[in-house]
Amino acid sequence: MKKMISVLAGLLILISVSAYAQERKVETLQIGASAPDFNLTGVDDKTYTLESFKDYRILVIMFTCNHCPTAQAYEDKIIEFVELYRDKGVGFVGISPNSPNALSLSELGYSDMGDDFEDMKIRVKDKQYNFPYLYDGETQEVSLQYGPVATPHVFIFDENRKLAYTGRIDDTENPYIEPREKNMQDALDAILKGSPVAVTTTKTFGCSVKWAWKDEWKKRLQEEWAKAPVSLDEIDADGIRKLIRNDSDKLRLINLWATWCGPCVIEFPELVTIDRMYRGRDFEFISISGDKIGSKEKALKFLTKKEASNKNYIFNGDNSYDLIEAVDKDWQGALPYTLLIAPGGEIIYKVDGIIDPLTVKRKIVDHLGRYYADDN
Repeated sequence: MKKMISVLAGLLILISVSAYAQERKVETLQIGASAPDFNLTGVDDKTYTLESFKDYRILVIMFTCNHCPTAQAYEDKIIEFVELYRDKGVGFVGISPNSPNALSLSELGYSDMGDDFEDMKIRVKDKQYNFPYLYDGETQEVSLQYGPVATPHVFIFDENRKLAYTGRIDDTENPYIEPREKNMQDALDAILKGSPVAVTTTKTFGCSVKWAWKDEWKKRLQEEWAKAPVSLDEIDADGIRKLIRNDSDKLRLINLWATWCGPCVIEFPELVTIDRMYRGRDFEFISISGDKIGSKEKALKFLTKKEASNKNYIFNGDNSYDLIEAVDKDWQGALPYTLLIAPGGEIIYKVDGIIDPLTVKRKIVDHLGRYYADDN
């Protein structure tokens, strides 16, 4: 009997997951509609519903996420809005609608983290959010009822919890430019005064919502990465010195490793992940094997297994100390060793030992920028 119950439970889970992944029609909530209720967990591990915000005259529900450059560009502005309107009877809540299953590593080029629940907790701690941040990425049932188009997408409800405004925060995703139209602020001020909202609906610029059924792009990229050719070229000390000088226009991450080095083997998949996140920007990952040249085939086999389609080298010299001196005179020679080098040769970060992936990602994004505006 217990075995039968277990089998039935498993079938129910499979049916639930299948139904969740099926394509569904998404329509944005219309002006005048009542706020759909929700029951979602926040990053503080508390459960929130509409009733949780009953003491606020107006409720602003913001569909946002961690990874999107536009969402990140509005973070500080949202925090300021919360402080400005808190004492005026306006409540704010953020909801992350994205399914991590539909989010590709290639879409994380402007972020140091993804959109899963644990990453949301890190983001709140980093940015000191002053509003509840709720997770809807598991089922997306709440997001489907509201119908956000992109992140961020704002829904403002009046004292009767009727939708009074939906759309963008303002007319520029560039945090360095003063907006011409402050749509969310204008809507809030009008509702507080008891006046009609002049513009009730706007288009919304940002990253598309990652609906669970739209995972084809992620699967296709994973297949492409798996099929991408992996090579291992020989390099001498002069060639390594040239790599360290970094005369390119790209931020360069260099990792020294070897097949016989346990920590190197453990951390290498994280380096491949980092490469896939940022290779679409002005960034490149280069690995240098410290294996003896006679072990070149072994090293290539390892790289191929790890799908390391980045640029890979193996030192072809006889003396390992020539390798050490060519890389960094301060390096004592222990593997793994990792350097992050800006164009022109400035070493902006180096790690003797296993990297902390989040720290490295933050260093990369701090240099490359978190917003589309940083590319201009």
